[in-house]
Formats: sequence, C-alpha cells, structure tokens
Amino acid sequence: MGVASRRKAEELISGGRVTVNGETAILGMKADPDRDHIKVNGKLLIRPEPKVYYIFNKPKRVVTSLSDPEGRATVKDFLKGVKYRVFPVGRLDYDSEGLLLVTNDGALAQAMLHPSGKIPKTYLVKVKGSIEDDEIKKLRHGIKLEDGMTAPARVKKIKQSENNSWIEITIYEGRKRQIRRMLEKVGHDVIKLKRLSINGLKLGDLKPGEFRALTQDELEAVRNELSSEPDNPGRNKGEREIGNRK
Repeated sequence: MGVASRRKAEELISGGRVTVNGETAILGMKADPDRDHIKVNGKLLIRPEPKVYYIFNKPKRVVTSLSDPEGRATVKDFLKGVKYRVFPVGRLDYDSEGLLLVTNDGALAQAMLHPSGKIPKTYLVKVKGSIEDDEIKKLRHGIKLEDGMTAPARVKKIKQSENNSWIEITIYEGRKRQIRRMLEKVGHDVIKLKRLSINGLKLGDLKPGEFRALTQDELEAVRNELSSEPDNPGRNKGEREIGNRK
C-alpha cells in the first residue's frame, strides 16, 4: 500500500508498530486490506481508489449533477454499477444531450476545465429557420455576448430546409449556454443540441443514458493533449502530473 519497502515493513512489524484489527501484528501474519483494519503507528491504512474514466451519453432533461433539490433526474441515476464516487467534468444544459466525461480524477478535470486550455468541443445543432452564410460567418468570427466576445468557432452547415437547419459547431470555451446564446444573437432558436466530442473523445454509438469506460489509448491521448499545450503557461503542477501518470 505504498507505506514502505518490504524490508522496512518487516522492521515496522518486528517493532510492534503495526496492528491488525487492534492486535499487534507479527511476521508471517495474514491480513486482507479490503476487510481488515490495518494500522501503522496508530494510523489506519486506506487503499487509494483507482482513477476511473467514463464517457456518458447524457439524455435530454437530465441535470449534469449528482443530486438535484427539485427531484429531477441526474447523471448519477444512470451510473449504476460504478463503484467509485465519480463526477461529471464540466456541464451540459438540462435540455441538451450528448457526451459527458465522468471521472474521479480531479487533476484531469481541472486541466480540461482550465480557461486557458482551449479544449475543442463539437456539437450537432438543429435551429429554427434557414441559417444563412453571413450568419455562419459571424459565428466563425465570434459573437458579442453579455459576458464578452466569444472566441472564433468552427462551423459547418450539415443540411437545411425551409423550416430549420442543422449545423456542426466546435467551440473552445465553456460559457454557460454559450451555443444557444450565440445562435440567438444571429436570430435562431436552438431546437436540439447534442455534444458529439470533447478533446478528441467521441460519443460514437452510445445510446442516451449509456456509458462506457475510456480505452487506454483514449486516456493516453487525452493526457498527452492536456500536457502538450504550447500556449498554456497556466498549467499548474497537478495538471502537469496528468501527462506523467501511467
């Protein structure tokens, strides 16, 4: 459990400094760290939880939280079978759906949410009305909102009809209801908003309410991306450690 080397552990036991369920341990004694109370110098040893990472497809009308005072469905309601206390990284509006990263790795979450990180997030959006090229150009260059100018976005028109339009938009910020507010500014209400990817992680074929663990390749790619930001002097020690953790 990382307390000491094998030789040092034997010295601790021989010195009477280790107890198991209140009894002084002796060399050769057996103990189960998951069931027995093992103390060294009177301090209980607690096995650290492993870091876990999941992609979750949040359905509409689900709160991006672990609890809700109004009694609405939350992310936690869908994570049956996850043994550890995890939390969603960032937020996704109540009426929006799509990819959420869920983890118990606070350092990775902090790195992904850091304002200087410029993490790309891609959404499929259905809006009312026919969206014009000049409106798409405005979205690409940035929209002036109540909390300031947005960063340039990548925008691609997917399909269009007389009554509504579908676009794919990638932003690099995390402001509250940002995409909805941007589109409202160019005269279009959002009918449907679905996050497809974040920082290279893709939703894939997950159905609403389903989740899956990240593959080792996906996790390493995220760590490498977060640890190699050339224009991000704001990375703190905890964030830098992400890239080094194996």
